[in-house]
Amino acid sequence: MARVSIPEKDQVSNELKDLFQRMEQRGARIINVYKVMAHCPRVGREFLRLGNAILFNGSLPPRLRELAILRVGDLAEATYEWTQHVPLGLMAGLTEEQIKTMHGWKDSPLFSIQERVVLQYTDEVAQNIRVSEETFKAVRDFLTEEQVVELTTTIGYYGMVSRILEALEIELEEDKPPLR
Repeated sequence: MARVSIPEKDQVSNELKDLFQRMEQRGARIINVYKVMAHCPRVGREFLRLGNAILFNGSLPPRLRELAILRVGDLAEATYEWTQHVPLGLMAGLTEEQIKTMHGWKDSPLFSIQERVVLQYTDEVAQNIRVSEETFKAVRDFLTEEQVVELTTTIGYYGMVSRILEALEIELEEDKPPLR
């Protein structure tokens, strides 16, 4: 059970009601993590805006974005995060086999050179904060400065999301069985 309540849409501030309504009009589902963030409306609004910018307005190829997000969820052992992003990863072109071997990616032949570089970069940012010069140069060989900043922001954002999910023990939606 979540450590904080999960408010329903009619229990949130008017500002977030409007934001949730716009999200639903675009076909998005208002998931539990969004509802929990409604406890602090101003922060919650910006949390959602940044997440939406990462998911829908970035220049990073979706496949690489989802690879990084899934790896962050894997490293954090965040079942909610993992479960929400496996379908997005598949839609972005990752294979079920790649997703299944994500935890041991270094020993898997299923990832391209670019994917391996993104996974290494993700590991270094998520686990060490700092990135080796070798890894950074490898990322810059195929990503623009904008994409490197976006990738780094994505890793940081989803690290924060995983921490919120795990610290507050936010449950998956009732119709969403865990994929881990």
